[in-house]
This record gives sequence, structure tokens and C-alpha cells, in this order.
Amino acid sequence: MRLCQAIPACLATLCLSGICLSGPALADTVSDALDAASAAYAAGDLNKAAAGITTAGKEIAAMQSGMLLALFPPAPEGWTRSDNTDMAQGLSMMGGGSGAEATYADAEGLTITLSAYADNMMVQTFAGVLGNAQMMAMMGKTVEINGVTFLEQEGQTTMALLENRVLLQANGEAAKAQELIGQMDLAKLGKFDTP
Repeated sequence: MRLCQAIPACLATLCLSGICLSGPALADTVSDALDAASAAYAAGDLNKAAAGITTAGKEIAAMQSGMLLALFPPAPEGWTRSDNTDMAQGLSMMGGGSGAEATYADAEGLTITLSAYADNMMVQTFAGVLGNAQMMAMMGKTVEINGVTFLEQEGQTTMALLENRVLLQANGEAAKAQELIGQMDLAKLGKFDTP
């Protein structure tokens, strides 16, 4: 299939898959961008068509980042949680995709930073290790949390690959970080943007 035939099909697929219809505020922006891209393409303006597709992609990534963040656990009693809303924007310079980050702090100053990356270079970088049980065993200690095997390194980093597309990582004192991870629905996090 030639590229000029593939673009309208791609736009139609995005709309039919429900991306244009999920989330009222962003859905309008996504639909508008895709409509503008389709109109520009029909008029032969490939530059505008590409810009519209890029805009729609950024809006969808922002929506996905919000979905990831919504699956993070609330702060435990006596702790606070602060969300890093700039993290998702920074991913565009790291190959795109979506992501979420929150920092949890207790009264004594202990902090745990929980991060999730989906469909980007961070996932690809760690997939070779986290997708291989033998490699994980060579790289550090393995721990099971809610049926998922995590790699723990130096008592400070805990990470796993979920559904081969979401990298979940916790930085901070491992025992506390793993308690926090234990509050999460990891199966749901791995399929965060699918029905």
C-alpha cells in the first residue's frame, strides 16, 4: 500500500478504534486535529496533514499519560504524593510514548518515586533484561509482587516490564517501594489504555 493510501486508512482506524471518542476534553482536540489532517491531505497539503497527525498523536499521548497516573496508588497514611505533570511532555524528546511519575514522601523525608513508561525508548532499552528471567537474576535480586517478577537492584530500584509495553519503576528504599507497588493493579496498569 502506498503512503498516500495509508494515511486516510490510518486516520479512519484511529477514529474507529475509539481513540477519537474517549475522554471529552481531549477527544475534541484529537478529532479536530484528525479532521484537519484529513482535509489537508484531501487538498494535497501533506505538510499540514502531517502536522495534524502529530498534534493528534501528542494529545493521545497526554491522554494515555493521565490514564497511567490514575492507576498509581494514593499516598499511604502519613505520606504525601506529588505528581510530576511535566514528565509526559519530556518524553517527546526521548522517542515519544507516554508516561507518568509521582513522588511519595513520609514525615521523616523518605521518598519513593514511582514512574511508568509506555511505548517508548525506555521500554525498549529495558525489555531485553526485564523480559528474560535469567538476565534479571544476573542483574540483581528478583522479587514477586502481585504475580509479577520485579528486578531489585542495590536495595534502591525496583522495576518490571508489564505486558511487554509498560516499564514500571520505583526508586527509593526497596521494601517501602515494593509495599507501594503491592497496592497497584499491575494487570490493569499493563493494559492501561485498552478496554
